[in-house]
Amino acid sequence: MDILFLLIPLSVVLVLLILAGLWWAIDRGQFEGVEHEGERILLDDD
Repeated sequence: MDILFLLIPLSVVLVLLILAGLWWAIDRGQFEGVEHEGERILLDDD
């Protein structure tokens, strides 16, 4: 039972870190133009 007092706050901190990383990636534009990246491999660069 005592381990829950350690695991619950650690899991909350981990979730907050994941959400902060996701927010940072969205804010920096990491998910802009994802359609183009799928087509880029099909285009010939010649």
